[in-house]
Amino acid sequence: MKIEVVDLNNEETGGLELDDSVFAEPVREHLFWEVVNWQRARRRSGTHSTKGRGEVRGGGKKPWRQKGTGRARHGSNRSPLWVGGAVTFGPSPRDYSYSLPKKKRKAALKSALSMKMGAGQLKVVDDWALPEIKTKKAVETLEKLGAPQALVVDVTERSDEDNSLRHNENLRLSVRNLKDAKYVAAQGLNVEDVLRYEYVVMSRSAVEQVQEALKS
Repeated sequence: MKIEVVDLNNEETGGLELDDSVFAEPVREHLFWEVVNWQRARRRSGTHSTKGRGEVRGGGKKPWRQKGTGRARHGSNRSPLWVGGAVTFGPSPRDYSYSLPKKKRKAALKSALSMKMGAGQLKVVDDWALPEIKTKKAVETLEKLGAPQALVVDVTERSDEDNSLRHNENLRLSVRNLKDAKYVAAQGLNVEDVLRYEYVVMSRSAVEQVQEALKS
């Protein structure tokens, strides 16, 4: 399968051969549900917390004697029945993440990319070389490409100095404030982002990197 490659002015500069095992897979929608749920579960902080009866301050003394007052029996004013008391079966801090087979995660991403390809919503640019950090320039470029609502994908480079990953900063910072677009590195391409945005606009290098990681 072949796709045309354009420059940032949307003028064709050539073509790129795509791997059918990545961009022409059957669309398996049930995998989208599984993988997106898994992604969202991993993002949950799980820091919610309430105090049980043994954690609430106070309540050491019995409010009144057991019998003879005409009132109900109580052993503590920090009972869940009282205002300011403990919470029964309230949430405690926990980890919501769980494991999902790597084969399923890969299959879901290939399925999402294939769906975009089949709908004509995948675009490839020769190079994401923006001349400066400017949001207005990013908007104009996406408009020219016919993809105002887009997931923008480019590769990262590893620094020789500290071995850290370096992003295309002109692109990343230019897209950062756009509500209808998002930048993501090729290594971080994921199902939820692919499905959320109408178009996926990838650089030629990003396509090659993603194909290498996902191909059968």
